[in-house]
This record gives sequence, structure tokens and C-alpha cells, in this order.
Amino acid sequence: MTRIQAAETAGRARWEKANPDMKGQKPPRHEFLSPADLGMERIARKGLERLKWEYDRYEPFALSVYSGRTPDVKAIYAPFRLPKNPDDGELELSHILPGGDPFSPKERVTPGVLSAAGEGAMPESTGGRRKALAEWMTAPKNPLTARVMANRVWQWTTGTPLAGNPNNFGATGKKPTHPELLDWLAAEFIERKWSVKELQRLILTSDAYRRSSRHPDPKAVAAKDPTGTSFAVSRPRRLSAEELRDAMLAASGELNRSVGGIPVRPEINADVGLQPRQVMGTFAPAWEPSPLPEQRHRRTLYALKPRSVRDPLLEVFNAPTPDLSCEAREVSTVAPQAFALFNDAATRARALALAARVTRDAKTPEESVSLAFRHTFGRTPTKAESDACLKHWRAMTERHKAFKFEKPARPSEVLREAVEENTGEKFTFKEVLPAAKDFVPDLHPAAATAEVLGLMEVCIVLFNANEFIYLD
Repeated sequence: MTRIQAAETAGRARWEKANPDMKGQKPPRHEFLSPADLGMERIARKGLERLKWEYDRYEPFALSVYSGRTPDVKAIYAPFRLPKNPDDGELELSHILPGGDPFSPKERVTPGVLSAAGEGAMPESTGGRRKALAEWMTAPKNPLTARVMANRVWQWTTGTPLAGNPNNFGATGKKPTHPELLDWLAAEFIERKWSVKELQRLILTSDAYRRSSRHPDPKAVAAKDPTGTSFAVSRPRRLSAEELRDAMLAASGELNRSVGGIPVRPEINADVGLQPRQVMGTFAPAWEPSPLPEQRHRRTLYALKPRSVRDPLLEVFNAPTPDLSCEAREVSTVAPQAFALFNDAATRARALALAARVTRDAKTPEESVSLAFRHTFGRTPTKAESDACLKHWRAMTERHKAFKFEKPARPSEVLREAVEENTGEKFTFKEVLPAAKDFVPDLHPAAATAEVLGLMEVCIVLFNANEFIYLD
């Protein structure tokens, strides 16, 4: 029995003794529990329920398609399992709803496909509907699915879709700039057995993709293609937020390229990670980064993305929210982006790791600068670039000799303030951060020499260069 359960039992006994006429009735809990006890009991109870859900991701599971009737479910407290008898439950019927009113259904309609997109028959029984729909979507006579996917792959590869609204191919969407090209890519996609790799290889080896961003006659291009939709020249494309983080990890030699597995938690700004969040009517746990560097430095594709926690570095570079589908990334150029790349702790950690990497592998300062350029730009520096970097390196090394860094202690708990929902009174409690005990930090400035810290400042400049941030 917990302390709160014992206090509740003893308080109920005292209450029943003081109120003999109400024996057997349930007394109000706040009569014998303090606001802190009530609040902690609720936090602990809902926290344990949340932990049970989180443990489910470590259990083996198999996804299945259910074609039976809809079972009668009052509430969901755990992952829903397939019912033993698929014939029990309700078989929903579809009706035309005039004006969208669900309470005034008219004539019944049966399952079908879009008549404007091709022919297809859907069974009226519950069994086989999904299979019939999948076969219709991938039928060679129905090019709509292939056109949508071809448009997506073109957008991912070139940065610009052929049809301006990838999520909307209807009458209100933008018309394709090159309809014949889109139809041809869709046909090739089908002929190549729906292979995305084959389609992407086809685009990457095309003349349109391999064109330079600099045309020998820019005035003619501006006159004939003022909107820049002809693909006469290549458009420079800024790395997306995820690509930028992965590129810095790759340059520093820290990127973990392993494939698959459960999501990981990268380090993010502590002010954001430790801020209080609500979930399931209680406090959500603080954002604790994965303890090992090889876990934290996986590709951003595998980073956990809760809706209530946004990585500020990714957010400032237009990473979309996980709430809604994003058909196309916005690409803004704002001052906070430069501040983030120069001052963000994650950026400086990658620059420090890159500096340590090149000084470890090089024998001379000139070779260190050359390696830094190769890891970031994929080329060697010119003499003017090398001289400028060496000069900046020397100046920053002298500057860092005057600094003394202290390695910060990672917090093992955080103080929370909450309001008890029954009484409205405030109470405080300590949230324990269990991952702090096993956390293995990255290289910290306190453990680096002034020479490495000086080169770190040079690497930060390279990370901020357009040559690193943009694909040209």
C-alpha cells in the first residue's frame, strides 16, 4: 500500500467515525488528502498508464487488415485487437448527405471508384473491399496514382513539383507546367514495376536535372522564362531542415547511418526540452535525449517528433509540424536562421566535432583547413580561402586562450508547479530525469584545446556558407 493509499484509508475511517449517519457512502477525497497528495496521486496514476503504452513499442506486433463489421467500442485504453467474430458489430451504410448534414441522410450509395478516373467494381460485402480498391488504384488503365507519385518524386528530387499542388490534383489545383512530361514519367513508373528507385534514377540522369544553374545567356532565359518553370537552368535549392542537420553530422563524422529501429531523441535546446507539457490530463515527461551519442546522432528521419515538442533548429528552417500533411515545404530566409547556425548549441557541437576530426587526421594547419573544406564543401579551398581561414583560426585561437569553460552538470530532476484540479490549489513536485544517469555527452569546449576551439570558429563559418546550405 502506498503512502497516499494509506492516508486515504485512514482518512476515510476517521470521516466515517465522525459522520456515522453517512457510513457506507463515498466521502470527498479532498476532505482527508492534501492538494499535493491529490495531485501526486493523479500524476502517478496517469503516468503509469502512459508508461504501459510506451512499453508496447518494444513488443513484437503484426499489422493486419480487418474486413469485418465495426465492433461496439465505448473507449480505447489500449491498442485495439482484432475481434474474434468479424460478424458481430455494425455494418455502416453510406448515404448521400444533402448539405453535409449527417442527421438527414437520403438515398443509399454503394462502394465505388471515381468515375472520372477510370472503371472499377467494388464489392458490396465487407470482405475484399480494400483489395479491390488497391487493384483499381494500381491498375495500368488508371494513371492517376502513378501521376501523383511521379509528381512527388520529381518534387523531392528537383525541389519543384510539375503540378503545383501535390496534395490536390483536382480542378482547384494548379495545372502541371509540363503535362506531357508528367504523363511520360507516370507511364515509365508503371512500366518499371512501380519502383521509386528506378524513377528517381531516371530523373537524376536526365538532362533537365543535370543542367547548371548558370546559363550562358541569362537575359534570354529571363525573357523567355520569367517565372522560372521551364527547367532551362537548375534552381539552387536550400537543404531542408532535416538534411541540414544530417549534413552537419556527416561533416563532423558523427552521423549514424544505420537503418530501421525505434525513434531516437536528439539533443535540443534545454529551455524547450524541459518546459512543462500536458498529455492525458497530466504532465508529459520532459524531453530527455537518448543517452548514447550513436543514438542521438542517427539520421533525423528517425528522430521522435511529439506534437508538443519542436526542435528550434529544425523549426527555424521551416520543418513542418507533425499535425498536418505538408504538400510542399516553405523556404523562408530570415535572420533567426543565421543566429541559429552561429549560436545554437547543436551547431557549435558539430563544428567542434569537425574541428577535432580534422586536427586529428591532419599534420599541418593547411591540411586541417583543406580537410574541413573537403568534409563540408566536397572540394579543396583556394589559396585565398585557405589564407583567410588560417588567419581567422589564429585570431580565434588567441581569443580562446583567455576563456575558461566549465563542463555543466546535467540535471537529474526538475521542479514542477501544478494546480490540483479538485481544489484549485497549487502544489510542487520533482520530476526525476532517469536518462541523465547514463548520459554520455559529446565533446565539450572544456575538454578541447584553444587550437581546436579556434578551428571550431572556422568550421562554424563553413556551416553558414551558402555552398554548404544550398544545392547548386
